[in-house]
Amino acid sequence: MPNRISLFIIAKNEEAKIAKCIASAKELVSEIIVVDAFSTDKTVEIAKEMGAHVYQRAFDGFTNQKNFALSKVSLPWALNLDADERLSPQLCQEIKQTLASTSHVGFDIPFSNYFLGKQMKHSGLNKEYHLRLVRKEGSQYVGGLVHEGLKVNGTVGKLHAPICHYSYDSIEAYFNKFNKYTSLAASQMQKNGRKFNLLFVLITIPFEFIKRYILKAGILDGMRGFLWASFSAFYVFVKYMKLWALQHKD
Repeated sequence: MPNRISLFIIAKNEEAKIAKCIASAKELVSEIIVVDAFSTDKTVEIAKEMGAHVYQRAFDGFTNQKNFALSKVSLPWALNLDADERLSPQLCQEIKQTLASTSHVGFDIPFSNYFLGKQMKHSGLNKEYHLRLVRKEGSQYVGGLVHEGLKVNGTVGKLHAPICHYSYDSIEAYFNKFNKYTSLAASQMQKNGRKFNLLFVLITIPFEFIKRYILKAGILDGMRGFLWASFSAFYVFVKYMKLWALQHKD
C-alpha cells in the first residue's frame, strides 16, 4: 500500500520544520515532492537529504503553487502537508488500512492545532477538517491567491486520526506570516470586486473576537485563547485596511 501514495509540500524558508514534516510520513509514502519558492535558508538541502524531489518555482498564490506540486505527483494517491504539519502515527496506520479497500476518491482529515507550543482545544480550532488525501486523477486546486480548496470527482470520506499542525511557535512567527497573508487576502478581495465598507469592518472586528473567545470557547484555552481571538480580530482589521489602501493608492 505505501507505494501508491505521494507526499507533496510547498515551502519557503522552512529549514526548522520540513525535516520533521517529511519524517512523519516517510514510512507511509513512496514519493516526496517539494516545491520550493526559492528559499534563502537550507530548506532545499534538507528536503533533498530526506529523499524529496525538489522543484523551485516563484510563488504566485497557493492555488497555482499547489496545482504545480500536484502535477508532479506520479502515484495514484496524493497527500498534501504544509511544512509545519505532521502525520500522527495513528493517522499513518489508519491511511494504510483505509486505502486497502475504499471507493472514495478523497478523505477529509481532522486537525490538531498547536499555538505557542500547546494544543488549542477550543477557539474554533478544535473541529477543523481539511481535504488532504486524494486520488491524483481528477483532482485540482481551485480558488485564488489564498483559501485554496481541492476539487475531486467522486465521494469524500472522513478519517479520524489527526494531522498535527504546529502553526506558530512564537508571536514573532505569527506576525512574520501575518503580513504576507493579509496582503494576499486583500489582493484577492480586490480581484473579486470586493469594496471597502467601514461600517462592515467596525461590526466585523468585535464580532470576530467575540466569536473566537466566547462563542468558540477560546476563554477555555487560557491566555493562548485570548491571544488567538485578538490576533484573529486584528487580522480582519489589517486585511480590510490593506484593501482600502489598494483601492485608494492612486
